[in-house]
Amino acid sequence: MKLERQAIIDTAIALLDEVGLDKLSMRRLAKEFDVQAPALYWHFKNKQELLDHMLVAMSPAELRVPRPGQAWDDWLIERSRLQYGRLIRHRDGARLAAQTKPTEDLFPGLESMLEALGAAGFAPEEALRGLLAISSYITGSALEREGARGHAAEAEPAEQPDGMPDMSQYPNLVAAVGAARDPDAVFDYGLNAIVAGMRAELEKRG
Repeated sequence: MKLERQAIIDTAIALLDEVGLDKLSMRRLAKEFDVQAPALYWHFKNKQELLDHMLVAMSPAELRVPRPGQAWDDWLIERSRLQYGRLIRHRDGARLAAQTKPTEDLFPGLESMLEALGAAGFAPEEALRGLLAISSYITGSALEREGARGHAAEAEPAEQPDGMPDMSQYPNLVAAVGAARDPDAVFDYGLNAIVAGMRAELEKRG
């Protein structure tokens, strides 16, 4: 395999899915190309830079702007769902997102998104606040989902309760708990709440 920048990123993502973030090292990645680790530093100055670009590659390049005739809020919800889906698809994808910082590769897409929200009536700082709030929510939701999967995988049969406790004294909890079992529904609820807040601020100005 030729040692090119994009090939390194793609291979690193595949290795992430195989071994997880804690075991992803430059030395291990170099073995995939049958080279020594220093060869990778011609393309990335350190591991952190590689991780930053891995997240860029995992982020949706599509839907940078609304489709023709698509409302800004529908577009933002659709794109956010796509971004969330990309993170949870990859092993430790949310942890990777939490440990990285924006690279210049993201600036054109971010500029397009701010321009689209500006056309809807948002000032640049308002649009950016909204995007950052959604980004933090996506990463946090994906992290929680990753954690839940990890706990389920590590649980021993003996740790599982033999029976459910008496829930008769918690009727509201019983009535509500079904909804909490669907992480996608919970995510959508929170996402819609954030976008509704952005919409309310826009409508407040008339």
